[in-house]
Parts: sequence; C-alpha cells; structure tokens
Amino acid sequence: MDAIHGLMTGFQVALSLQGILFVLIGVMVGTIIGMIPGLGPITAIAVMIPITYGMSPSLALLLMAGVYYGAAYGGATSSILLNAPGVSEAVATTFDGYPLAQQGKAGKALAVAALSSFVGGTISVIILTFLAPTLAKVAVSFGPPEYFALMLMGLMAVASLGDGSTIKALITATLGFMVATIGIDGQTGTPRFTFGSVHLLEGIDFLVIALGLFALAEVSSLVLKRKEKVANQNPIGSLKLSKKEVKQITPTWARNSILGFLVGVLPGAGGTIASFMAYLTEKRIAKNPEAFGKGELRGVAAPESANNAASTGAFVPLLSLGIPGSGSTAVMLGALMVMGIQPGPLLITDHPDVFWGVIASMYIGNILLLLLNLPLIPYIAKVLKITRPLLISLIIVFCMIGVYGVSFSTFDLILLTVFGVLGFLMRLVNFPAAPFILAFILGDMIEQSFRQAMTISNGSVDIFFTRPVSLTFLILSLLVFLIPFFQMKRKQKKEKSMAA
Repeated sequence: MDAIHGLMTGFQVALSLQGILFVLIGVMVGTIIGMIPGLGPITAIAVMIPITYGMSPSLALLLMAGVYYGAAYGGATSSILLNAPGVSEAVATTFDGYPLAQQGKAGKALAVAALSSFVGGTISVIILTFLAPTLAKVAVSFGPPEYFALMLMGLMAVASLGDGSTIKALITATLGFMVATIGIDGQTGTPRFTFGSVHLLEGIDFLVIALGLFALAEVSSLVLKRKEKVANQNPIGSLKLSKKEVKQITPTWARNSILGFLVGVLPGAGGTIASFMAYLTEKRIAKNPEAFGKGELRGVAAPESANNAASTGAFVPLLSLGIPGSGSTAVMLGALMVMGIQPGPLLITDHPDVFWGVIASMYIGNILLLLLNLPLIPYIAKVLKITRPLLISLIIVFCMIGVYGVSFSTFDLILLTVFGVLGFLMRLVNFPAAPFILAFILGDMIEQSFRQAMTISNGSVDIFFTRPVSLTFLILSLLVFLIPFFQMKRKQKKEKSMAA
C-alpha cells in the first residue's frame, strides 16, 4: 500500500537521531507551554520559527508539530489542579477534573488525562495515515450553512450543562452570546457595545473570561472557606485505574477520538469545539448524567481524547490542501512557506519526507508524551500540598501574569476582576459557568456563518434545508434538543410505575 510505503519513508526521518531529538524537545516545550495560562501553542510555535531557520523543512515541522500536540497534553494540568484552563481546549476538562482533584483523586485525573491524550492522538494519527486525502476533500465541501448547522448542534446541548436547571443554563448562555458580540463587527466594521472605549474594539479575549469565571471565582470561594479545616485526605491519590474504570472509559476513548479527529479536520473548528462536543455527547448518552460535573472520569477522558485527536485532525487540511485548520497550523504554514515548501496536493509527491515525516513523528511523539507525563504526575500534583494562603496568592499571580502577558493591557486586568466577581456571584446563586463559556466561544462563529450563508442565498433560509450535510446536522440538532425531554418523561413514567 502507498500509505504503508510512505509511512516507512516518514519513519526514516522521524527515527533518525535528529528526528527523535527535535520531537522530544517539541513535546517537552509544548507540555510546559500548555500548563501556563496565556502562552498557548500559537505563541510557542511563533517563537520556534527563528530557531528553525537553516534546518531541513521536515525536521522543522517535526519540532513545531511536537510543540502543537504537546501543548494539548499540558493544558489539562492547570485545569485539573487549579481550575485554571490555560488554553480554550482545556476548559471542558475542568468540569470533572477539578472536582476529582478536590476529592483527593488528582493523580487519577491526571493519569486519565494523559492516557486519554495518548489514545486520542494515536487513533487520530492512524486515521490521518490512511484517510488524509479523502477527508481533506470532505472538509473543503463545508460551507457557511454546514458550519452554522454544526455550531447549532453544539449549542442545542447547552441545556445539559445546567446541572438540572435548563433555565439557568439558557440565561448564562445568553450572557455568553452578549459578551461575544462586543467589538468590531467582522462583516460591516461597525463597533458594537464598545461604549466608546478603544479597549473593547477588538472584543474580549477568551483567556480573560475563562480565568475570571473559573480561576478567580475559585479563589473567592477558597477565601470564604479559609477558616474551614482542610480534610485529612491524600491530596494526590492513586494513579492506578481499576478494571471496572478502564472498561467504562475505553468506549469513551474510542468514540471521542474519532469525533475529535473529524471536528479537527474542519478548518476553523478546532480542539475547543471538539472537546465541548465530546463532553456533551458523553453526558447525553451516559446512564448516570447526574454524575458529570461532580468528578466523573469519563468527563475527563472525553474532552482530553477529543482535543488531542482534533490537534492531529487539523493537519489534514494543512498537509493535503495547504489550508490551515487552526491558528497554530496557520503559523506552521507560514513557516513552511518561508522555507520554500508549499503545503497542498503536491506536497505528498514533491516532499514525501515532510508529509510522511510529520505523520510518523506523531506516533513517536505520543509515546514520548506518555512516557514523560505519567512518571511526573506525582511531582506535578504536589501543587495541591501547597498551603491554602500561598495557593490563593499563586493562582491570582498566575492569572494576572497570564492575562497581562497576552495584551500588555491593564484594562484586561480590570476585566479579569469583573469576570471573577461575576463568576463568584454565579456560584453563589448556582448558575453554571460552562454554558457561558460555550456560548462565548461559539457565538462569533455561529453569527458569522449564519450571515455568510444568508448573503450567499440572498436572504433565503432554504440554503440550510437544501444541502444534505446542513440538513443532517439540523435534524441531529433537533434530536439533541428533544432527547432530554423524552428521557425525562421516561424517567417520570418509571418512577410512577415503581411508586404504584
């Protein structure tokens, strides 16, 4: 088979001494960058570009790719230990990862995150090896109507993030949508809800909202509970998974690795949407959805396997068509073009060492990441042994540096405080923060897709119902919306029959 022959060519590059060294450096830098809020893989890859000058394009791409999927591994650590997601892809991991850490199961949560990332990355790179050219053709067939329908399907599941209250979930989702509209309108160039402030023209950065709603709100709760005695429990816990837990998580890994890869293939979708869709899907189909949000291992396994699979999926349009699927791959595309390499349909024939070298390096990179991360978990998790006053101070400094380091704007620090207060108030009245952040992330994309689709169709909504893929997603959206009502009716009927 051509794929097998090409893969062998790639392993000749990836298994060379230089290849292994650059993959190792890439995944180590990526893991550290992923743990630190505010940096993210785009910044790390951009910093790597000057270092890659003079290197062969295949080795340069190995290094940058290692940073990219290494950051997806590292993002889970601060989410689980500190409730402070450093990158948007790790937000969904906080929903169950942080409760697990509070229950003294931080070691198990980090182990599941590492294993999920390994499984997601490995399954997706196998799919990438054999189906990259075919999937690339499917990806480019997606237009604004298909993207709108896909985003709508994600939003229809927002009610399941409400911890039992659909009304509260919808209210916080509406707030998220409102915040997403702040800034210059991308289609007309008109400032919206900026109130004359130049600081709001570019909108509000995701990191400000995520760290405010999750990390600073958590700090406020810790300050209020400062006089409570900390339970005498093992703050790290065991890393070992029982046979029952492995049996329970294995289907989650398989489902969400494929889902994450397919979402990652779509240009612009990325790991954030993949992780949210995976979490929501897993909660929907679970027999005990009420366990999610309270420390469910599947709630960590689903988003972590999906966002790592999406990182690999983003290479499909980059390598096969020369279209970047995310901000990070856009930076890699620019770096390759500077080196005289043009990713696209001819890359596999003109530069097989680059095309197959990066795919082969992902097999090695995923193994290296697992070998690096699992032994380090007991040492990383020791952050939980830090005394509460020091931990509170560290989280605040961590958030301030992360936000200021992105924009160098003191106004963003004020916004961080505002969202921290908002997140704390939402906790007091039991309003979930997850629908807010999901609506904020999807808000801008769904608006732009809807307006572009309406422009293409001259204002006719028929465009959403006459295209097969769009229509399929709309039907699935309706099912996602209706299934909870059927489940609730079924549960009520069952309770009545048991009472009788």
